[in-house]
Amino acid sequence: MPDRGARIPELARAAAPHTRPPARAARTTGLLVTLILGGLTAVPPLAMDTYLPALPDVTDALHAPAATVQLTLTTCLAGMALGQLVVGPMSDRWGRRRPLLIGLAVYVVATVLCALAPTIEALIAFRLIQGLAGASGIVIARAVVRDLHDGVAMARFFSTLMLISGVAPIVAPLIGGQILRVTDWRGVFVVLTVVGVVLALVVWAKLPETLPPEDRHAGGVGEALRSMRGILADLPFTGFMLTGGFAFASLFAYISASPFVIQEIYGASPQTFSLLFGVNSVGLVVCGQINGKILVGRVRLDRVLAVGLTIVVVAATALLLMSTGVFGEVGLAPVAAALFVLMSAMGITLPNTQALALTRVKHAAGSASALLGTSSFLIGAIASPLVGVAGEHTAVPMAVVQLAAALLAAACFVGMCRPWSESSVGEES
Repeated sequence: MPDRGARIPELARAAAPHTRPPARAARTTGLLVTLILGGLTAVPPLAMDTYLPALPDVTDALHAPAATVQLTLTTCLAGMALGQLVVGPMSDRWGRRRPLLIGLAVYVVATVLCALAPTIEALIAFRLIQGLAGASGIVIARAVVRDLHDGVAMARFFSTLMLISGVAPIVAPLIGGQILRVTDWRGVFVVLTVVGVVLALVVWAKLPETLPPEDRHAGGVGEALRSMRGILADLPFTGFMLTGGFAFASLFAYISASPFVIQEIYGASPQTFSLLFGVNSVGLVVCGQINGKILVGRVRLDRVLAVGLTIVVVAATALLLMSTGVFGEVGLAPVAAALFVLMSAMGITLPNTQALALTRVKHAAGSASALLGTSSFLIGAIASPLVGVAGEHTAVPMAVVQLAAALLAAACFVGMCRPWSESSVGEES
């Protein structure tokens, strides 16, 4: 069987004629590098989830409505989306280390400013900068994985990263809840600042360059745009990109709305919310490991992805029926169970969309990674304010957004990725 991972769009190949794929077979991924990449992919959940239990506190402290406070999540997410479009091509031109270190330094400064924000408007602005800078860790971590791995090995490594970075959403809200016991929401950003400083120092000291000079792009913005256009010309790549983006939107609707749904509607404490969020994250991590250790290499990646999308649709449907009162008045337990199933299914959905997409692109991994990340974060940013359109005392908008996003993800997968066509999926062995 031919190596489907070697197939890239002709336009992308023409945009980078002087590059050649790095010798991945001669490279190894040590434990420390794996941990560092996991830490970099943990930047989004750290920036988001540690802060989640503090959202009602911010609402009171800055005298802002819940919908406005949720914009602090939206702007951070939008910043992470747009920042990837800049950092990804930069890493293809100058290597992975330099853009990453600059981004982490700016991230630390922006997080300090968040802790000092005097108004909700200032906090929203600083969160945007924090997201723009934090994008460096996300996009470059994916690009480094593509530098080092192909096909099934790449899918397995993404599942390994999910195990490492999955600790962040488990621990982050628990830490946030405990921080709120001794200080206010500003203390959350102080902790995030310390974490950012430590991560930047470790990257500076221990993360090697994975993109050799001979494999870099010498062109500027024009070449980067041509390369992205060529990558997007591959319909299955774009399909996997949109599938992952809409699946992420379903996940982010939960992230954005759950503090108010769990605490305001069902009366849970910040600590209880943090515990439930952590349990859901455990489900995501466990399913990610089942995906990487058991399913990958034994079952076609597109079939595993199809199962994951089906589970997400079923869970979102159940949440909508419960929130609209079809089953009568339900308590926290069944809602939490449905959210657990939805979150767990992300463990076999998100890593496989990334692996299937990147398998189709050997050149310009930074640009391809930027497209994947930007689409996910922009779609998630659009979903975030929608969950609060009816106020903070109903879970219906959250469930509607989750189900709509899941159905769109499934439609993109079937209509654009053509899972019945072997030429659309990566090599399985």
